[in-house]
Amino acid sequence: MEKFRREADSIGEKDIPCAAYYGVQTLRAAENFKITGHTVHPEIIKSIVEIKLAAAITNKKAGVISGEVADAIVTACREILDGQYTENFIVDSIQGGAGTSLNMNANEVIANRAIEILGGEKGDYKIVHPNDSVNCGQSTNDVYPSAGKIASIRLLKKASKQLKQLDEVFLEKSQELKDVIKMGRTEMQDAVPISFGQVFAAYQSAISRDIERFEFAEQALSKLNMGGTAIGTGINADSKYIHKIVPNLSEVTGLELSQADDLVDATQNLDSFVYVSGIVKSCATTLSKISNDLRLMSSGPRTGFSEINLMPKQNGSSIMPGKVNPVIPEVVNQIAFRVIGNDVSITQAAEAGQLELNAFEPIIFHCLFESLDILNNGISAFADCIKGITVNKHQCEENIDNSVGTVTALCPYIGYNRASNLAKRALKEGKTIREIIIEEKIMSESEIDRILNPNTMI
Repeated sequence: MEKFRREADSIGEKDIPCAAYYGVQTLRAAENFKITGHTVHPEIIKSIVEIKLAAAITNKKAGVISGEVADAIVTACREILDGQYTENFIVDSIQGGAGTSLNMNANEVIANRAIEILGGEKGDYKIVHPNDSVNCGQSTNDVYPSAGKIASIRLLKKASKQLKQLDEVFLEKSQELKDVIKMGRTEMQDAVPISFGQVFAAYQSAISRDIERFEFAEQALSKLNMGGTAIGTGINADSKYIHKIVPNLSEVTGLELSQADDLVDATQNLDSFVYVSGIVKSCATTLSKISNDLRLMSSGPRTGFSEINLMPKQNGSSIMPGKVNPVIPEVVNQIAFRVIGNDVSITQAAEAGQLELNAFEPIIFHCLFESLDILNNGISAFADCIKGITVNKHQCEENIDNSVGTVTALCPYIGYNRASNLAKRALKEGKTIREIIIEEKIMSESEIDRILNPNTMI
């Protein structure tokens, strides 16, 4: 039979499984918040443990906690960062209390492991206390948002790496198809010719801007309110700790982090997350627009545009044999819909803060982490989709020949009104612009060849 130990908090007492490294406050939170069915994201577990490690080092140097306790906490943190005991992080990703549940989950797991390292038994908090030792000099209100920022930076870096690969794929595709010309369209109507090289180069330009924005997003998240404790005033934190915690945390994480200039502001205002979410949304929007283009250009195969072919991925219908759907662009569209929805939630949560603290960081992190995860996965699949694109050159040439949009190139020679009349006649009689010009003897065939040459028009 499973054995239990008895722990108490300010609410009362509870039985905790003896094998568990979490304590009473964690268990109470797990019972209170059965919301998503998912525990907190692995990246925020990593970042909050790194904060506890850096805090122990800093408090030891400041002389606030003993070297023996600090070293045990550091060892426990390093074990968790190596993948041990992570199953003891059991709180839901959406929780009340502005992140206190996750902070205490980390405090209790680290404390109980540190107790064991020092020869004690789990739950004997006289040896290492979750609040007085592991949480020394800290508050949920500086630990939790800082952990969320560090986790977000790492997820941004992952997505940015995928974006850079997609950028390369678009560059390669633009070079591969630079000599293939298609009919351009505006407002879903014939416009003027454009090369596939130009089309894919434009996609690459858009992705390049997203890469730059992701770098700005990382910078926006790099300023932490660590040292501010409860509301940014630094209450209960040693002055040496306040000045050294962020540099030490930078060393532990390997990230370029700095302390916010105004800790009170950084504790109560979450506009940086709104800014970052907007950047993620912008990227998702761009990818979705490109996906829309690909779905249109690949529509068919016989009754649509049929200008490009997407690599077939799976059967497209349970009833229509041979049907193949543009499933990767479709899933990218759906990712964008989700990211846009998450951005709305993040915006509302940031706006809903009151006075010295915003209590709604859990939903912000839940939404932002999800957006970055699904975007990261979607970009990877999308890059493979782009690599496999081929073009139907004959169909593109036929579209150009039959289009009246090419009449635009005649405007400098015969004027807009006359060119417009030619277009109307061509449409009415079902003839090409070239045929109409020859019939009306407007110019010689050599002039027509020069002016209506698609390569000249692009």
